[in-house]
Amino acid sequence: MAHRVDHEYDYLFKIVLIGDSGVGKSNILSRFTRNEFCLESKSTIGVEFATRTLQIEGKTIKAQIWDTAGQERYRAITSAYYRGAVGALLVYDMTKRQTFDNVQRWLRELRDHSDSNIVIMMVGNKADLNHLRAVSEDDAHALAEKEGLSFLETSALEALNVERAFHTVLTEIYNIISKKALAAQEAASAPGPIRGTTINVADSTGTSKRTCCST
Repeated sequence: MAHRVDHEYDYLFKIVLIGDSGVGKSNILSRFTRNEFCLESKSTIGVEFATRTLQIEGKTIKAQIWDTAGQERYRAITSAYYRGAVGALLVYDMTKRQTFDNVQRWLRELRDHSDSNIVIMMVGNKADLNHLRAVSEDDAHALAEKEGLSFLETSALEALNVERAFHTVLTEIYNIISKKALAAQEAASAPGPIRGTTINVADSTGTSKRTCCST
């Protein structure tokens, strides 16, 4: 979802949070959108989302962030919510090796259900528990490089790199959309023998202006 809007914001970007249950996706969401952290947070059931509006390169961007449940029994439900997403944070718990080992499975599912141009960042959460580290930064960097992903370690508890992770993803999405729109404008205005050609200025997600959720 990367719609152009004329009033409250310039662009609306849908971002999904994915990864195993218990890696801290909900607290990353609440830290970014409300600057809150809850030690007693329970596992997400189904899907929740929150929004935050921010400025990127002089434009007002509204980020609509979806928190998908990590439990296996909800995966059939959450797969539908990848549709229209232009960005994703793929989260693992750096103190639990299994959650890192499952990253490639989540990545396959994400790529199966989303646009090929989706911007993906891999996030190693719970950096405040460095003394319990089970996944080295070297291993994480190697996987991120192999899969062509951005990578950061975060701590939702300490608000470490959470803001930076979302800003990095949203800025990259904005740059992709801007370049695509600019290229379309240049193609439309370029002189040449082909006249009357319709230029599709749709964003890279190819989504239409329908709402993706009901309130």
